[in-house]
Amino acid sequence: MTRVKRGVTARQRAKKVMKRTKGYRGALSRHYRAASSAVMHSDVYAYRDRKNRKREFRRLWIARINAATRAHGMSYSVFMCALKKAGVELDRKTLSEMAIHEPSAFSQLVELAREHAA
Repeated sequence: MTRVKRGVTARQRAKKVMKRTKGYRGALSRHYRAASSAVMHSDVYAYRDRKNRKREFRRLWIARINAATRAHGMSYSVFMCALKKAGVELDRKTLSEMAIHEPSAFSQLVELAREHAA
């Protein structure tokens, strides 16, 4: 069996890792072993946080809607329930944007919800 020298392949792999750790502090950007570990961890964090981002945004939208509805004297849960009864199918992202950028339209939605809440 012929001998295989791995220098080129190993160097290519190392260069790929080192390129990804450019900008990291200290040994994480200079030493292959530390950089390799940092890249693996960063991939884990990226995978995890792609899921978490969706949760975080939903929490933010709910907090904004809650604040806006309480300014009109209604709680978030009552508001959302009443909107469902009224047949309004706006998602939380849209409602939160309306609460910030179009307060008059949002107040009309609150009035509609008030009619269907009772």
